Amino acid sequence: MTPETARAGQAATVEAVAEAVQDGDDRSVRRLAARFAEPAAVADLDTLRDALDAARPSGNREGNPPRRPGS
Repeated sequence: MTPETARAGQAATVEAVAEAVQDGDDRSVRRLAARFAEPAAVADLDTLRDALDAARPSGNREGNPPRRPGS
């Protein structure tokens, strides 16, 4: 996909989100927002993994969430 095609697709999605917001169609807003966010999340997956890894307490590399006090 060329950058121009991607931008055109994003512009169409943004227009559809704006229309759904104006119409008060929450279901469509959520669906379209997810469609808009998915390529960005996939494209930046390595950065996301690095950020999550940095936020994880040391010694917890298995992906288990840290225990809350009192649990």
